[in-house]
Amino acid sequence: MMLEHILILSAYLFSIGIYGLITSRNMVRALMCLELILNAVNLNLVTFSHLFDSCQLKGDIFSIFVITIAAAEAAIGLAIVSSIHRNRKSTRINQSNLLNK
Repeated sequence: MMLEHILILSAYLFSIGIYGLITSRNMVRALMCLELILNAVNLNLVTFSHLFDSCQLKGDIFSIFVITIAAAEAAIGLAIVSSIHRNRKSTRINQSNLLNK
């Protein structure tokens, strides 16, 4: 019974992330939605790791790697957004064409 609840929660998080990523016009919001998607995947990794093989920690360790990569992605993404905002004075995705000056 608990497995279904966790998978439904993960599906909701993933769906909200995809919807936000598709409809977002702000770069910061798009990065936050990408983090929601990665968190939904991490929730599935840990859940199935505990379900199928609770003695080994393969899913937990892999989710720690995903969290580390997501943190690095967020730091680099926010640095890029900050640089674009400094140059273009906007963080809207449709207004930031970096090929035109």
